[in-house]
Amino acid sequence: MNQGNTFLSFATTAAIALLLGGCGSKDANTGAQVPDSIQYPQVERGDQVDDYHGTTVADPYRWLEALDSPQTAQFVQAQNEISRPYLDALPGREKIKTLLTKLWNYERYGIPFKEGGRYFYSRNDGLQNQSTIYVADSLDADPRELLDPNTLSEDGTVALAGVSVSPDGKVLAYATSDGGTDWKVWRFRDVQSGRDLEDEIRHVKFSDLSWLPGSEGFYYSRYPLSTAGRADDSKQAEIYLHRMGARQDKDRHIYAITHHPKYVPYGEVTEDGRYLIIDVFGSYSANAIYYFPLPGSLSGDQGKPRKEPVRLFDDWQARYEFLGNRGTELLFSSTLDAPNARVIAVDVAGGKHRIREVVPEASEVLVGASYVGGRIFAQYLKDARSQVRMFALDGKALGEVQLPGSGAAGGFGGHADSTETFFSYADFLTPGAVYRFGIESGGVQAFRQAKLAVDTSPYITEQVFYKSKDGTRVPMFITRRRDAPMDGSNPVRLHGYGGFNAAQTPRFSPEVLAWLELGGIYALANLRGGSEYGEAWHEAGTRQKKQNVFDDFIAAAEWLIDKRYTSAEHLAVTGSSNGGLLVAAVITQRPDLFGAALPDVGVLDMLRYHTASANAYQWSSDYGLSEQPEEFAALYAYSPYHNTTEGTCYPPTLITTADHDDRVVPWHSFKFGAALQHAQGCAKPVLLTVETRAGHGAGKPTWKQIEEVVDGYAFLGLHLGMDL
Repeated sequence: MNQGNTFLSFATTAAIALLLGGCGSKDANTGAQVPDSIQYPQVERGDQVDDYHGTTVADPYRWLEALDSPQTAQFVQAQNEISRPYLDALPGREKIKTLLTKLWNYERYGIPFKEGGRYFYSRNDGLQNQSTIYVADSLDADPRELLDPNTLSEDGTVALAGVSVSPDGKVLAYATSDGGTDWKVWRFRDVQSGRDLEDEIRHVKFSDLSWLPGSEGFYYSRYPLSTAGRADDSKQAEIYLHRMGARQDKDRHIYAITHHPKYVPYGEVTEDGRYLIIDVFGSYSANAIYYFPLPGSLSGDQGKPRKEPVRLFDDWQARYEFLGNRGTELLFSSTLDAPNARVIAVDVAGGKHRIREVVPEASEVLVGASYVGGRIFAQYLKDARSQVRMFALDGKALGEVQLPGSGAAGGFGGHADSTETFFSYADFLTPGAVYRFGIESGGVQAFRQAKLAVDTSPYITEQVFYKSKDGTRVPMFITRRRDAPMDGSNPVRLHGYGGFNAAQTPRFSPEVLAWLELGGIYALANLRGGSEYGEAWHEAGTRQKKQNVFDDFIAAAEWLIDKRYTSAEHLAVTGSSNGGLLVAAVITQRPDLFGAALPDVGVLDMLRYHTASANAYQWSSDYGLSEQPEEFAALYAYSPYHNTTEGTCYPPTLITTADHDDRVVPWHSFKFGAALQHAQGCAKPVLLTVETRAGHGAGKPTWKQIEEVVDGYAFLGLHLGMDL
């Protein structure tokens, strides 16, 4: 196909588009015009057609999958030349930015952890782009700055992507991510002097470091190199052992999976150095667990004791999370014979693998557990709110940790011999506070608590339950002003995710508080596909049942309208990643139901998300594969890219992605944006904006987060009729 002449006219077309928009809306502050209609670039529609099990499927924007091509670059430029001026001219931007900056500016802390007698934690003074790492010799001692990632780049886009401290507390390992990529570079800093060591670890994405008990080295997983000398994540990562002071190319290869092309191993050495536990990742529904018995000391050549590990759990029927060991007993939280999960111990002495139950399955779902101070800390969700219970290793219940409220708690890390542990607590109106829990005393003490610049007492959070299309009872949190009128006039932001076993729990966010301060209501729906009610709830939103997730979200919108919280013209839907898919799916299925939509970094072409150019095969445990006839039918039925219909009036939609997103590749948003603009049957805008020096979201600097929220809220404010 001939693309040249079309693309050469993009910049001109984009500039003319704003002039053709008519008078539009005027920004009272800047006098800028927001056009009432937009003339979109004339994007080339190719003739690519694929045959899926006898069904022919057009893919006119396949060429946009070539992310490095000049044509795709011109497409991105043309889209930004339309979207950027439009967003910059929206009324109320300065008001929103001033409010967000005020609300973001509060001191916040990470959960402390202790290694080698020292405490380590992160702190952000409020508007720092990245949080700084501190170290202290005791909880009462003055901390000293150990690592300030804000010095790593002028614009704050080099982010801290991981921290690990050696067991002796002498070395800080820190991973950085440049411009939002998932690729990490691990570096090492001497804690006493504050100087970096010569060690450096590259070719790593999701792997943490697991230190040897003597701090002389660590296990990690890295990707093999291509013939061009670059890390190749189309292949499987492999486990290596690095010894401090050595070059990475001298690292000892420990294990690679050869019996399956998509499984990825990650290693964790037990605290006593007795076993190397191999967590084999292959899906979000199940994993495998292997282990190496390690003979005595791990010094010298004894770090690689045998050729193949023992396969402890290898039937891929459950999820397992390693918690720790007591001698030859290995502790796991697991969904083995327990959809809501339980804690089990496996005695591997003599290779017998005897299983006993430590913490039985409960009616609430077990979403996390830790082995600290000789006891199990079990974290449960009851209707998406946290409960934390303690158990002895013989299964005896030891009481419940008293949380500050009915929100979300996390943390409870430490070692088998720890005398204390730390946790965080937050809800929609309470910023994350950090607490110390004395394991023997059972006492809870505040370690750090945040102070906000505004009073949250005018607001309340309520939990409601509604019925989905098939009658399933679904929970939803609603945060609003106490005196909000129930007359259908409120601007409501309905948010969701619904996938990958990820629960949506109460959490504090300056952007949510800003939405409330602007006069809005925030609703978070706990859709199927998450872990709110265990594995059954997760499975009910996967593969051929994925439509349940969209039905749950649509039912939430209908409930909010029926109960007069809002009306269709005042209702916005938002979501990121799998949540971006959620938003795009519901606006293509029910375009009449929403006043505006913000699909962010979404998975939007469901027939090709797993192909070589996207490299996301492991999501198939939730989505299924188009190569399978029944799964193809389900995917094709809701895939947003394939379900835009010409002449339909879609709600105002702002599609956002980033050029460095190597988790959900940006061509998903490119293809969907082009398709939705082509199909749009009315003057409501469909905009695509592509961020630079940004990725999927993790580690994004504060200034970028604020700017993106300003764009989104100004867009919603205009199209929901808010007074900004």
